[in-house]
Amino acid sequence: MKVLILGGDGYLGWPTAMHLAARKHEVMVVDNYLRRTLAFQTRSESLLPNPNLEQRADLFEKKTGHKIDVCIGDITDYEFLRTLVADFCPDGLVHYAEQPSAPYSMRGHGEAALTLKNNLMTTLNVVWAVMQERPGCQIVKLGTMGEYGTPNIDIEEGWIDLEHKGRKDRFLFPRQAGSLYHTTKIMDTDLLWFYVRMANLRVTDLMQGPVYGLTTPEAELDNELMPSFHYDDIFGTVINRFLVQAVAGIPLTVYGKGDQVRGYLNLNDTLQCVTLALEEPAQAGDLRIFNQFTETFTVNELAERVVCAAQRLDIQVAISHVSNPRKEAEDHYYNPMRHGLVELGFKPQKLTDEVVMDMLRTIEQYKARIDTCIVQPRVTWGCHRSGELN
Repeated sequence: MKVLILGGDGYLGWPTAMHLAARKHEVMVVDNYLRRTLAFQTRSESLLPNPNLEQRADLFEKKTGHKIDVCIGDITDYEFLRTLVADFCPDGLVHYAEQPSAPYSMRGHGEAALTLKNNLMTTLNVVWAVMQERPGCQIVKLGTMGEYGTPNIDIEEGWIDLEHKGRKDRFLFPRQAGSLYHTTKIMDTDLLWFYVRMANLRVTDLMQGPVYGLTTPEAELDNELMPSFHYDDIFGTVINRFLVQAVAGIPLTVYGKGDQVRGYLNLNDTLQCVTLALEEPAQAGDLRIFNQFTETFTVNELAERVVCAAQRLDIQVAISHVSNPRKEAEDHYYNPMRHGLVELGFKPQKLTDEVVMDMLRTIEQYKARIDTCIVQPRVTWGCHRSGELN
């Protein structure tokens, strides 16, 4: 099929493009390098040296014979996106093109405004471009498990059946985000559900947990094909941060008590889930929601796993509990459901010692590039002047 990937330069976008192209889909990636710009502005750049999209696509084609088309542009510009969809005529559109960081969204008013405007406008433009130019195209949207928060009930897969005063109906599962970024993702879901009802669109919304990992089969062809691996406190996910801290000899920074529970998955599992969603598309008029994670862990459990795996490589690292910069429950119930992707054939990769050790070995190759000043919390949940780092 023809697949348009928005946000194709990102941690998930570029590996997805290579994976789908290797499966002989016709792939075009679009990006405006917003994440690279924000990472540079906040001293949060990738551990790995990443060439630009044109260079990556040329190298990938040279290594594999598979072509990835590249378009540089901003999809908050509706006419740009509408024309692109009209010209490319995608069968599937993967929407990664959002500001992806909760800490960044809480850093100040300017960052909050950018997050709100960028994330909602990109989703609105995607919906309208598909409605006007390619109504049969499936939208695969990256949501987040963070939309649900940590309710004191089981987290169903996107929807919940309710009975009230003798009557029953089906609703989107209640959302209660813990950051502005996650709030914009809730708004995305509401936008998509509205336009699915109004325009009979076909949409799959993937409620993804935090992702870890820094290589995929395609990336292993050449180091310059590796994803943009962030390990800092703003754009890096917790496992990736712990891995780099271990290699750098820095105590693993566990926020607060460390009993916060989330659902995690390997980067390669993300590729598998997105591919399943594309190749087994939603029906017209359906907002299909999948909870996309492999295993649940507390932050303490993650830290302990990294410590144990590091010790097997003769890397000694301690665990340090630091004041939690976020406003979140540190002791809570968490039981999310996950069955939709499994029914499509999802075969998850678990976080074993061997997986952690492989990641540590790869990171050791880039040890000289680690900036030890960006792994401690620099943003607290509160009101600050735009541009301040705490």
